[in-house]
Amino acid sequence: MPQVALIHDWLTGMRGGEYVLEALCGMFPEADVFTLLHDRGSVSPVIERRVRRTSVVQRLPAASRLYRHYLPVFPFAIEQFDLDGYDLIISSSHCAAKAVVRPGRATHVCYCHSPMRYAWDQFDAYFGEQRMGRVPMRLLRRYMRRLSRWDADTSARVDRFVANSRHVAARIARYYGRAATVVHPPVNTDFFTPDARLADNYLLVVSALVPYKRLDLAIAAADALQMPLKIVGRGPELSRLRRLASPRIEFLGSLTNDDIRTLYRGAVALVMPGEEDFGMVPVEAQACGCPVVALARGGALETVQDGVTGVLVPDASVTAFAAGLRRVAAMDVDAGTLRAHALRFSTEHFVRGMTAAVQDSLN
Repeated sequence: MPQVALIHDWLTGMRGGEYVLEALCGMFPEADVFTLLHDRGSVSPVIERRVRRTSVVQRLPAASRLYRHYLPVFPFAIEQFDLDGYDLIISSSHCAAKAVVRPGRATHVCYCHSPMRYAWDQFDAYFGEQRMGRVPMRLLRRYMRRLSRWDADTSARVDRFVANSRHVAARIARYYGRAATVVHPPVNTDFFTPDARLADNYLLVVSALVPYKRLDLAIAAADALQMPLKIVGRGPELSRLRRLASPRIEFLGSLTNDDIRTLYRGAVALVMPGEEDFGMVPVEAQACGCPVVALARGGALETVQDGVTGVLVPDASVTAFAAGLRRVAAMDVDAGTLRAHALRFSTEHFVRGMTAAVQDSLN
């Protein structure tokens, strides 16, 4: 059996990338996990007990809270991992993990959640001038140009790319000049199941509260229709979003998966106004029988069937999202149809796809 190392950008909570890593840990039960930063207790026990090494980032002040501020250190830090003795390297990467330096004989398969979004085409969505100021923005743009060159150059360290969606595969081709196999991320469809008894009359958002998610659109559209909106998640946009919201908008913070499942089961629709690389949340919602209203870009084009499992909104405007919400409210939604679509993105599908990609790379 090959000695396997799993490389992950950072471990500070269970989000989409961490569920991918958890599934990889299940596929390779003897693998060691290497990561820039590990906030102990923040991820599942499956991952917690597999972490072997962290980087210099771990020792920086308040790293578990301020790690994003240490981005300039990441290229150096990721290249310091000693992977001698490993035959198979699998990186789970949306930032620096794919740039790990592998031993000469090892095979490196990268499961790419996205090329670095902020270094390429989503700089303004992450950093807007209204948040940074003009002078810091100029300096940051200059640094990001250097970072994007490093990101492209280090793609040569990967033997095979696996993308989480066709959308990301196209970005890998554009920025790295590389082809990628598509294997969608694993969604726990055994856990996320329907329960018609919980049907209610509210809209739902489950998201990090960050600028590129465009949650201001969800708030404005819900208010335009005078519909209650429940927002699950935390992040730096909370104060700004609260100022935009009417009393019918409810901010619930972080919730357990059990609580989120209950909310999926009762919602009229999940609202997803931002462009996602893939988006596991809309699949979870559909597995629970909840339709999705999403921007018709990125991963939503693969996860939402317009007019069947939800509505794809043509542009990022309040008017368009309000129209999409009216349309979904008038749909004859069938929970069985939504769930059948969601099952295409199950953990079993992910394991089969990744097993085939890894075996093909080793051969």
